Amino acid sequence: MTNFLAPRAFTLSDFDFALPPDLIAQHPAPERSASRLLDGSGPAPVDRVFRELPGLLQPGDLLVFNNTQVIKARLFGEKATGGKLELLVERVLQDHEVVAHMKVSKKPAVGGVMHMVGGFTATLVGRWPDENGQLFRLRFSGDPYTLMAEHGHVPLPPYIEHGDTAEDERRYQTVFAKHPGAVAAPTAALHFDEGVLAALRERGVHTAEVTLHVGAGTFQPVKTENIAEHTMHAEWYRVPPETMAAIEACRARGGRVVAVGTTTVRTLESWASSGHAEGDTQIFITPGFGFRVVDALITNFHLPKSTLMMLVSALAGYEHVMALYQHAIAQRYRFFSYGDAMLLQRR
Repeated sequence: MTNFLAPRAFTLSDFDFALPPDLIAQHPAPERSASRLLDGSGPAPVDRVFRELPGLLQPGDLLVFNNTQVIKARLFGEKATGGKLELLVERVLQDHEVVAHMKVSKKPAVGGVMHMVGGFTATLVGRWPDENGQLFRLRFSGDPYTLMAEHGHVPLPPYIEHGDTAEDERRYQTVFAKHPGAVAAPTAALHFDEGVLAALRERGVHTAEVTLHVGAGTFQPVKTENIAEHTMHAEWYRVPPETMAAIEACRARGGRVVAVGTTTVRTLESWASSGHAEGDTQIFITPGFGFRVVDALITNFHLPKSTLMMLVSALAGYEHVMALYQHAIAQRYRFFSYGDAMLLQRR
């Protein structure tokens, strides 16, 4: 009789860990590629510096970047009654309309006009994506991208405790950002600078790009102990034809597809599982997920009990990832968006 061991059923508590608050990076490293890199691609962790990355990849490997651009999506204003409010634009629609989170003591009625800092107005059209939606649909009095660029603030994550500065405007953005629409940076890509990119080319490592506009839902906590009950937020993505061709060529030459960041993983695996090269994804990657595209991952360190902890555990193995995190804490790596990076291999 064959003994069959059922796969482990993970709960939210499995992805918890104690993180000293002083390890949460409040500012980026002085140089992008001077961040630390925890090489977790082998059985034992190796402490490195990010600019060593090209030597850890093989000629013929394919690095895939998320080329989304962070918009200055945080806007301030007041209702007609004088009550203060804050908007965080999640998505830009047609006809000067946007989808946004709204922070205000009492929500205005549909048709209410809000006067925003910078001299423009935002009129409440309704909820999003339907009348019971958590988000709000508003119409700006001008082009949303222009108004955000002129009057908006960098939407720093909730665990960064200072207001946005000129440094944040420059550093909470990748050097290859092209397509505006993200309200959170694809943070693993923040470590790449021109020197590292040049060294990768010299090494014979190929590159390709996808777009996923990272939403504020990336910071949304999981509230159910049974992780299967969690509903993922929706984000828009696109995999261009040239990237599909680059992946096919990488496979043909025996190279690895190395995703830069969890947003790239979600994009590539959404495309592979749905067959759609463009659209909204709510893909939820947890241990047991069958990866079709991604062989390795460069990623930052993630929040306890987050969906991103579940994703990296699915890719590299739960016990391995938790051991790497304990090593990172003991060695005082810097955590989260402005923190250090790690390299993982699919198990």
